[in-house]
Amino acid sequence: MPEGLVRGRITDAATGEPLPGATVFARQLRIGASADPSGYYNISLPSGTHLLEISFVGYQTKVLNIEVRTQYNIDIALEPEDQLLKEVVIQDQRPGQHVERTEMGVVRLPSQTIRQVPAFMGEVDILKVIQTLPGVQSAGEGSSGFNVRGGGIDQNLILMDEAPIYNASHLMGFFSVFNNDVLKDISLFKGNIPAEYGGRLSSLLDVRVKEGDLQRFGGSGGIGSISSRLMLEGPIIKDRISFIAAGRRSYADIFIPLANNPDIIDNRLFFYDLNMKVFARINERNRMNITAYNGRDIFRFGDQSPFTMGWGNTTLALSWNNILHPNWLLDASLVYGGYDYSLRQEGSSTSFLWEAGNNDLGLKTGLSWYPNENNSVKFGFSSFFHRFNPGVFKGLDDDSPFGEIGAESSGALQHGIFISNEQKMGERWSAEYGLRFSAFQSIGPTTVYNFDSDFNYTDSTVYRRGEIYNTWTGFEPRLGLRFSLSGNASLKASYNRNMQYLHLASYSDGGNPLDIWVPSSKMIRPQIANQFAVGYFQNIRLNQRIIESSVELFYKDMQNQIDFKDNAWLMLNPRIEGEFRFGRGWAYGAEFLLRKLEGRLTGWISYTLSRTERQIESINNGNPYVSSFDRTHNLNLVANYQLSQRVSLSATWVYTTGAPVTLPSGRFEYGGQIVPVYTQRNAYRLPDYHRLDVGATLRGRERPDRRFYGEWNLSVYNAYYRKNTWMFDFRTDSSEPGKVDAFKVYLFPIIPAVTYNFFF
Repeated sequence: MPEGLVRGRITDAATGEPLPGATVFARQLRIGASADPSGYYNISLPSGTHLLEISFVGYQTKVLNIEVRTQYNIDIALEPEDQLLKEVVIQDQRPGQHVERTEMGVVRLPSQTIRQVPAFMGEVDILKVIQTLPGVQSAGEGSSGFNVRGGGIDQNLILMDEAPIYNASHLMGFFSVFNNDVLKDISLFKGNIPAEYGGRLSSLLDVRVKEGDLQRFGGSGGIGSISSRLMLEGPIIKDRISFIAAGRRSYADIFIPLANNPDIIDNRLFFYDLNMKVFARINERNRMNITAYNGRDIFRFGDQSPFTMGWGNTTLALSWNNILHPNWLLDASLVYGGYDYSLRQEGSSTSFLWEAGNNDLGLKTGLSWYPNENNSVKFGFSSFFHRFNPGVFKGLDDDSPFGEIGAESSGALQHGIFISNEQKMGERWSAEYGLRFSAFQSIGPTTVYNFDSDFNYTDSTVYRRGEIYNTWTGFEPRLGLRFSLSGNASLKASYNRNMQYLHLASYSDGGNPLDIWVPSSKMIRPQIANQFAVGYFQNIRLNQRIIESSVELFYKDMQNQIDFKDNAWLMLNPRIEGEFRFGRGWAYGAEFLLRKLEGRLTGWISYTLSRTERQIESINNGNPYVSSFDRTHNLNLVANYQLSQRVSLSATWVYTTGAPVTLPSGRFEYGGQIVPVYTQRNAYRLPDYHRLDVGATLRGRERPDRRFYGEWNLSVYNAYYRKNTWMFDFRTDSSEPGKVDAFKVYLFPIIPAVTYNFFF
């Protein structure tokens, strides 16, 4: 029987926003397809009459009777359900769909899910949410950095509408750069990363900004005890062009003068960020988006000679979607990502300025081809230019004792080509497979410092502008398999090889605004990871509700891992490569997840049992040692209970094994200075970490004749005041000069916060 192709786009009828993951299902044939991230779908059906069921969680299901011949084009707009009359559903796909997907090690969360988690300092943060998922852990108290399956914080590729984010933290890690009011959804890939993405070993965090409402003006915002925010959206040209814009600022610095303390009255500590996105529906075949972000932190302390530290991200992305043919879709993006940071001291003869940062400019294209109902092929390329400025330190006064010192800036080109296919093979088997080829080229102008095998400096080489002086290349295969045991259970397996050409020289395991990004070079080889994973996925039915369950086992072998020698000199070191040491690492573990997505009680329980080790010849006498990211046990409980249509309660409990630390085993005096002596690397651990956060939300009454409504949110961070050790502080006893005492340093006590959120 001849086949025809049904294609189109699925959108929100109220806003015109695409609904990625919405399903199109042919009832009689039991054939289905899902919409891609832009809302487009393709499904091949035999010629004739068919009933199509189009559904998406939180929207009214639509059933269409269509006549298929050779090609049938239809765009579908789904009406939102009245959420006040429905029980809470916290997902972007129908319950149990994780069993049907080939991918594993992937979690997708819409913004509605994130809002159910207890707020920290009055705001819900996506990075805090993903840290409660299996295989993911916080890099440390008060940090937005996260580690995935034994990887470092620099091994996560963070994208916002395809633009790279290098530092996702605000207020020293208390907040992230992502304003939940403008987010559509996030996807975290811990394994089986799509072949179109590369450049990091451990994970991909894909953050998508929503499109503005094409029909009417509206907005939302919040007034909190720490920060406030405002979001506006609406049509520029109805049904054609829309915008969404948002701003956010903290204002803890406003209250500092009220403390009436002359030592801190001039201190400043705040952040702001701005988001903007413009969407244009040019015609039925072409759509464009422009997304922009700018955020900055300012930390100023001191009176007579104040220090000012500032850092921030700037991104700009232009994307174009074009339907070339009924079964061909083109995606193209031109993106810019910049991160800069500075440290300044003023008001004295020793005034100085230190500035550093990096910039990316790139082009990415992809062609999606849907030859039939069993295959979805995608291929394309990306090319990025990187510019790195490790830092320049200079005096500000004419009589300053400081000259200009620092490492030279450098440039690099990074390219990638890829091809992948998602294939159904009969009733039970499906596969996702692909291949990526990447290349990294170092280019001048710059000066390269050379070292011998013992990391001693020998000489230097100067390269001209545009001169390519080093190239690294590699193949990165990806494979995922799924075998359906039944309609409610499946087995999966995956293999990924990833290469990373950019590396973070960090002053702490949790990340620091002044950390330095260093590119691969003649001396610094690219990091490589081979990850293997298997998993069992099952839907458990309980009282007509589905509970998703999964068990995943993983092993990751990592080559060319970087650590630093003891007492390494990182800041303003023009020969920083000499401080690096190289070796291998490995991580393995088991991840367990139970997730309830429907009903009055929703949430998840996640547990990870894992081990992460490194072995570097000149560190720890060449013996293996546990990585700073090793946490044997990691348990998270997340719950939200809809007490009534207006009141919801939420709680999160976190438990992790204490972080490994390297403590001095002795000390000696040299040149009048006390120098600590270290023996074994990461031989000690901080005490175990655990914390309870709770929250409550009271929603105002909605009336048909009023567009404005609000809600109050009360949250308490660290509700039972657990004193979690952040670090050890060693102090010399003034009464006994030879005695050194170790003190535990705690970061956060109980922190309550109140926020009023409003919508119109």
